Amino acid sequence: MHKSSIFIAISFTNLEERSLYHQIHPLKVLTDWGTGIFALYLFWGHNLATALVIALIPSAIVSFVLIRFANLEKYKESSFGNDVRKYMTRQIEADRLAGYAVMAIGAWAHIIWLIPLGLLVIQLGWIRGLIFT
Repeated sequence: MHKSSIFIAISFTNLEERSLYHQIHPLKVLTDWGTGIFALYLFWGHNLATALVIALIPSAIVSFVLIRFANLEKYKESSFGNDVRKYMTRQIEADRLAGYAVMAIGAWAHIIWLIPLGLLVIQLGWIRGLIFT
């Protein structure tokens, strides 16, 4: 195998792992929840552009910083990290995003029951692997 191919494979694996474990870093969780709630308020008021900026940009910046610079080893080695390694798939990540979309639609349309329904979808996304193994 060519030396640069090995480097690319190692870098990709590291990037893949870092992308996985940054999701359970407290800064990422707090950013997602904090901006998510504030964005729902903005969706409720029909401030679409501002809501999308608040919902997406801070989370993307925090993800970039954590993936690039944070020491994620303690999260990888934790019991939660072990569960995330076993059960967090792209499908579950998509389910979590779909749950937030349901919440955003509920806020935009002022259909209050969609907000807790979306939250339930997000929570089920987090624990789906544990339930359906």
